[in-house]
Amino acid sequence: MTDWIGDVFTSDAGWDHLESLVDVGDRMAGSDGERAGLELTRDALTDAGARDAWIDDFEIQGWERGDSEIRRGDEVVASGQNACIALPRSPSGEAVGEFVDLGYGVPEDFEVDLTDKVVMVSSDTPDSVDRFVHRREKYYHAVEAGAAAFVFANHVEGTLPPTGSVGTADAPIGEIPAVGVSKEAGARLARRREGEELTVAVDCETDDATSGNAVADLGPDTDEYLVVSCHVDAHDLAEGAMDNGAGTATLVEVANALAAREDELDTRVRFVGFGAEEVGLVGSSRFAAGVDPDRVKAVVNVDSNVFGRTLKLDHHGFDALEAAGERVSNRFDHPISLGEELVPHSDHWPFVERGIPGYMVSGETEGRGRGWGHTGADTLDKLESRNLREQAILLTELVVDLAGDDVSTAQRPTDEIASALEREGKATGMKITGDWPF
Repeated sequence: MTDWIGDVFTSDAGWDHLESLVDVGDRMAGSDGERAGLELTRDALTDAGARDAWIDDFEIQGWERGDSEIRRGDEVVASGQNACIALPRSPSGEAVGEFVDLGYGVPEDFEVDLTDKVVMVSSDTPDSVDRFVHRREKYYHAVEAGAAAFVFANHVEGTLPPTGSVGTADAPIGEIPAVGVSKEAGARLARRREGEELTVAVDCETDDATSGNAVADLGPDTDEYLVVSCHVDAHDLAEGAMDNGAGTATLVEVANALAAREDELDTRVRFVGFGAEEVGLVGSSRFAAGVDPDRVKAVVNVDSNVFGRTLKLDHHGFDALEAAGERVSNRFDHPISLGEELVPHSDHWPFVERGIPGYMVSGETEGRGRGWGHTGADTLDKLESRNLREQAILLTELVVDLAGDDVSTAQRPTDEIASALEREGKATGMKITGDWPF
């Protein structure tokens, strides 16, 4: 039967949920907005037909942004929402030092004397480097090199300062003040301020806060289950439409579609809308630490899709997941991009690092970096309902396929995953950011 395909392609459930999430406004981890998003998602899963929907609360390190600026003496050279903002979990305070532009900020760029310097790096990674160098890796290279402050310059034009957290699981507040600046502000700093003494000033509040994971089930009450997940929180600068309203809306749309196909499921499906992803995968790490790996058949984690029309499935070298993606692509004669390399970011990772089969589901886009993501331009107008519906159809079929009794998955040994990270050049960065679990 294919009637369900037409039902999904004409459904408003996911898009309506997306609009509800972006209309909440600020969904920063631990905020009232995140709580509203979690409650909306819990209720949407219930409305879809999932059972036992609830929110599992947990405590986190809260962080609230104030004003930030860069000064030369008493002269303000970068400030305001269109030029300079604090990076979440930056410490509050001021740091003074000679300004140095390190360009891309790849690891070898830090092999100079940066003691007490104000260091600026780009949000981009050059094509000559065969992996994406994450913001937090650049930050902790600066910390390790003795820098006084960290400036993260967007590579996307349009007066869009980028956000993104610093800090580690053991030390949630970072060690040196950190700000994001727009491409234009960064270009002015590089052209006019190289070698000058600058002050980076961050005003923020830290306190205890509460986040949570929204959880619900569909399908038979089997011991083994699939996890279909997303993260509900978003950075406080914008609507968080792509990252990750889109993934949360897709979760809701898939739940509606699976409810109509529930009798086809041989394995229980557990939906989880994680909280506090943007500040260190806190919700998913907490959830993954509490599961029995032998009971989790696979994880299908959806993060920052819809913006790109072609669905991308990073399968992390799990053969059964690669095969399932190929089957669905062939079944629908529809392109799906499959990636084998490890992606040690987003909410699949706390599972995958334990050897549990997991996808990182996104939308394929050109170039490196986040584009509009993590900026004030991550808004609903960038997305298309067509893409959401097409991707929900493919993911619904993928989950039904994986849930079949005739499909088995196998864990990967953790030493094999560690070796793959070393081989792919990602271990160095993970070790410096405190994310190396092996």
